Amino acid sequence: MNLVERIDRLLPQTQCARCGYPSCRDYSRALAAGEADLNRCPPGGTVTIEALAKLLVRKSRPLDPHCGAERPWVVARIDESACIGCTLCIQACPVDAILGAAKRMHTVIESECTGCELCLDPCPVDCITLSPMKFSESVNGAGCRPDAATRADLFEHWMRERAPLARRRYENRQLRLRRAREKRAAQRLERGCLPGRDANRAEKQAVIRAAVERARQRRRVRSVM
Repeated sequence: MNLVERIDRLLPQTQCARCGYPSCRDYSRALAAGEADLNRCPPGGTVTIEALAKLLVRKSRPLDPHCGAERPWVVARIDESACIGCTLCIQACPVDAILGAAKRMHTVIESECTGCELCLDPCPVDCITLSPMKFSESVNGAGCRPDAATRADLFEHWMRERAPLARRRYENRQLRLRRAREKRAAQRLERGCLPGRDANRAEKQAVIRAAVERARQRRRVRSVM
């Protein structure tokens, strides 16, 4: 197992981009290359910083406040009565944890949601909120129930049960998107380039990227206030 993979296994796989990189894998690559500090993962918090420091033989540091603060584990929930079916949240979700179709009600698969918050800002009707994550089983060997568990207990449970699944869902989504892009490119070659359609698609993708970036900037501002 190479260093990038070993680092990636220590990250919580929320794919929230609060570290400043598009994904946990990208942050892992930057850490392995010595291009990033090890204190930029708010979901992982102190536990992850210490684990990374041990692996990379670096000095542990407090969490960088510009990246955000540690907080309870949360999931996104959609007010289905207010949802207009715009699909922007679906396109923003890095782990395909939202179900729905254009002009149809959307819903979050709570067992798959990582609480990354990336679906919040694109929603034009503000019908998405964050709620405490429910852990329906014991979170440590002593049988500690979620309401009595510490954040460290819940994080250990997350890393054991949820992080590997989140990683697979993110990778599967990236593969699906790449195949879809390749298919569209092949179709354009077959029928000739259609600039109008390409421009519309690019414009929509730019809107989504801008909305996600605004969400990141707002989180950074809130974290230092």
